[in-house]
Amino acid sequence: MSHRLRVNPVSCEAHGVCAELFPERITADPWGYPIIAPQPVPDELLGHARRAVAGCPTLALLLDRLD
Repeated sequence: MSHRLRVNPVSCEAHGVCAELFPERITADPWGYPIIAPQPVPDELLGHARRAVAGCPTLALLLDRLD
């Protein structure tokens, strides 16, 4: 089963926490908004993805399961 990260651009306030917690798949643009790699999150990085989602102060980062 694979997962995909996405961000709700309306909720995101560019704190940059997600990029700090999951730099393997998330970088920040010059204003601090996340740029998420389009590839699915590999199983070995799923724990890191979940930690980044949980750490988002505005709950703007989401982890979807791909069927």
